[in-house]
Parts: sequence; C-alpha cells; structure tokens
Amino acid sequence: MSTLTVRNIEPVIKDKLRLMAAAHGHSMEEEVRSILRQAMTQAAKPSGLGSRVHARFAAMGGVSLPLPERSDPPRFSSFEEGRLA
Repeated sequence: MSTLTVRNIEPVIKDKLRLMAAAHGHSMEEEVRSILRQAMTQAAKPSGLGSRVHARFAAMGGVSLPLPERSDPPRFSSFEEGRLA
C-alpha cells in the first residue's frame, strides 16, 4: 500500500469528514479511502451535449428518427472555377 499526505485542508472540510467518518463508524483515514475508492470506480459520465442527450433517451429505450433523403449539395460554379464572386 502507498501513503498519501494531503496538506492545507480547510477546517470546515476536515470537520465534515470527521462527522461523516463517525456516522459510518470508521476513522477519517478509512473514510477518505472509501471516498477515493468510490470516486475512482465510477464510470466516466458523458460530458458533451450529444452524449448527454443520447444517455437521456437511451434510458427510455432510445428514439429512432427518420432521416431525410439527401440531395447533392448546391454547386457554386464561380467558386469551383477558382474565382471568387
């Protein structure tokens, strides 16, 4: 096992940690190990908007939307010939 020292913890945070540890029936050290273990084993949550929308609808069974037919993109002859209009 490794040792980790954390300095300069705000007194309010330390007090809350002490109270949480007491409520769970362990030492502050064990409470910190438990918090770190939990934080490191959680799956990474999607962060982008598209990922969050996908995750929300996936939980409901997903959504299937019809895709419109694609047509060829518009052609700009002056641009394609190397001239700017």
